[in-house]
Amino acid sequence: MALPKRKVSKSRGRKRRTHQKVYVPSLSVCPQCSEPKLPHHICPSCGHYKGRTVIETEEV
Repeated sequence: MALPKRKVSKSRGRKRRTHQKVYVPSLSVCPQCSEPKLPHHICPSCGHYKGRTVIETEEV
């Protein structure tokens, strides 16, 4: 079982953990149906991307 030789300082440990964070994805509004969607992605509700229908979705 390996043990550390010296104590790791708080700043050193925090430097290592700087990239371990949760982020909130940015959302944009679909110009076709005004539903929130991820930018540069197909709208999951209407199937449009850049003004044209990419996938056909069922209207419920």
